[in-house]
Amino acid sequence: MTEPGERNVLGGELQPCGTEPVTGFFRDGSCRTGPDDLGSHTVCAVVSEEFLAVQRQLGNDLTTPRPEYGFPGLRPGDRWCVVAVRWLQAYRAGAAAGVVLAATHARTLDVVPLEALRQHAVDVPDDISSLE
Repeated sequence: MTEPGERNVLGGELQPCGTEPVTGFFRDGSCRTGPDDLGSHTVCAVVSEEFLAVQRQLGNDLTTPRPEYGFPGLRPGDRWCVVAVRWLQAYRAGAAAGVVLAATHARTLDVVPLEALRQHAVDVPDDISSLE
């Protein structure tokens, strides 16, 4: 569940990312972050086959289920809170996943430029002037 006051990259209230599978560092469906989230799992990504392949090449296998961590393994089309640096690596490799801006935590901007996120936005906010 998103805590009141948590902000997304557009400055609005952070929206939920996904519950099938349940995502987020806190496994609450939100890309919230905190001091224990050393990887900064803040980008709400809609993963693609390309993105998953690049992650696997980087040593971050997101497709193999890890039940001991409550991780079901991802399939293309799943929404997942990914580590900001990992998303940026895929972006630089030409395989960025789609981004749900309203559900991507503002802390992402410490790592990833907003313009890069906007290029891969898959949601359209109510106020589209923020995308111009």
